[in-house]
Amino acid sequence: MTTPAAPASRIPEAVHRRRWAILGVLMLSLLIVVLDNSILNVAIKTISTPAPVGLGATQSELEWAINAYTLVFAGLLFTAGLIGDRVGRKKVLLGGLVIFGAGSALAAESGSPAQLIAFRALMALGAAFVMPATLAVLMNVFERDEQPKAIGIWAGGVGLAIAIGPITGGLLLDHFWWGSVFLINVPIVLLALALMVWLVPDSRDPRPGRVDPVGVVLSVVGLVLLVYGIIKGGELADFTNPTVLATSLSGLVVLAAFVVFERRSDHPSLDVTYFKNKVFSAAMTAIALVFFALMGVTFFSVFYTQSVRGYSPLQSGLLMLPLAAAQMIFAPRARLVVERFGNKATTTAGLVLLAGMLAAFAGLEADTPIWVLEVVFFLMGAGMAHIMTPTSVMIMQALPREKAGSASALSNTFRQVGGALGIAVLGSVLSTAYRDGIEDKLGLLPAALRDTAGESIEATLGVAARLGPRGEALVGPANDAFLHAMHVTALCGTVVALIGAVVVAVFLPGRPAAPQKGEEEQELVAAVE
Repeated sequence: MTTPAAPASRIPEAVHRRRWAILGVLMLSLLIVVLDNSILNVAIKTISTPAPVGLGATQSELEWAINAYTLVFAGLLFTAGLIGDRVGRKKVLLGGLVIFGAGSALAAESGSPAQLIAFRALMALGAAFVMPATLAVLMNVFERDEQPKAIGIWAGGVGLAIAIGPITGGLLLDHFWWGSVFLINVPIVLLALALMVWLVPDSRDPRPGRVDPVGVVLSVVGLVLLVYGIIKGGELADFTNPTVLATSLSGLVVLAAFVVFERRSDHPSLDVTYFKNKVFSAAMTAIALVFFALMGVTFFSVFYTQSVRGYSPLQSGLLMLPLAAAQMIFAPRARLVVERFGNKATTTAGLVLLAGMLAAFAGLEADTPIWVLEVVFFLMGAGMAHIMTPTSVMIMQALPREKAGSASALSNTFRQVGGALGIAVLGSVLSTAYRDGIEDKLGLLPAALRDTAGESIEATLGVAARLGPRGEALVGPANDAFLHAMHVTALCGTVVALIGAVVVAVFLPGRPAAPQKGEEEQELVAAVE
């Protein structure tokens, strides 16, 4: 029998020896992409402040500053994964980092919310080439038996970014202008580029798929129309508005056309046949629903800590440390829980825990002891760690190794689309509930100010500040209206997480399947250079 020697021939010894150093470089690249969004979460209140402190962005413009990045990112991820499989993952990593760095520098100098939204989209273009390539390279430098451990550490890197981002953002905002939260990306990009050229090997799929430009356009247009309709409905507090309905329905029609086109294409951007596998589909659904709930909640939690509780951006960032710490602690160890209890039990428990913590937000008030929020954040992070690691492993191992870029891109696409829809839907619920709660308190304001003041808590507090002593009477009602809106939004997020728990409880397997005999020998050797 010579089969035991087969795994050793799969990856060159020189690459195998430096696999952990390569993982460190990949995590640095991942850190940059995730760091940007976690920094922005702390900065959104500052950016919503009128010039010269911020850009005076409205809540809908803030949602677009986040979603412009997310939608471009999600729309291009799969094509970026295919390009990486075709031309080499190292090449697209380097190119993506350069574009991301340039977009960051431009975003830092934005003179208006529109410019910020445009440059965030450029950053997303670069990030779309970075994210799938990091996981694809990981799958090509680690043997199958080490992949769950490596993916767990990789997922823990998300927790590290969640910790570093808000704290870094808070420190920068305490000492510099709001644009510094984007400019900080540039030196990190330069460091990552240097280390990547030195350490990371290139790899590609020996039989890559063709790029699907029609599919890319349909997916991006459909998502943008759908999310625009949802955000506009929240802004107007009227989802029956003709513009809102027309835009949202158009988005759904375009997305339906995308699915039909992909099913008939011989080189689809999204191979829908993958979803015939119930385990694969359930894992994808879990990832999408987790980020739907999480991104919506983190969007309003910043306003809760800064606007209602009065914490500074730095303090607000520090308050998120427990969430990050829990991810860093539990993500690399989640595989051990899976080995003992199985994928179904681990992931279902993680989603139930996440749902419970989202529900806990519905009990937070202006005077709730802050340690309660810290416990909620820590348990949220623990729940996420026990969802993300097992689902990522299942997704990445569901496809052949040479399709690692496609599997990674699919996983990240669902994560980002889930996050974008979470911000859009839950952000719109927040806007609608807030406007309903504050509207009858704005009757004494001039008509021109009334509409503006009702858009968000920051808008109300901004109008109150301009009115001086007369506006002080609005502060209490604004806080009350926001807390009510936050409670409603948190309960919506709870329902979404519970739906995810039901899906994984029904469709995920109990324990990881043992590799079939000869499985390793049948996999293609990645073209590692």
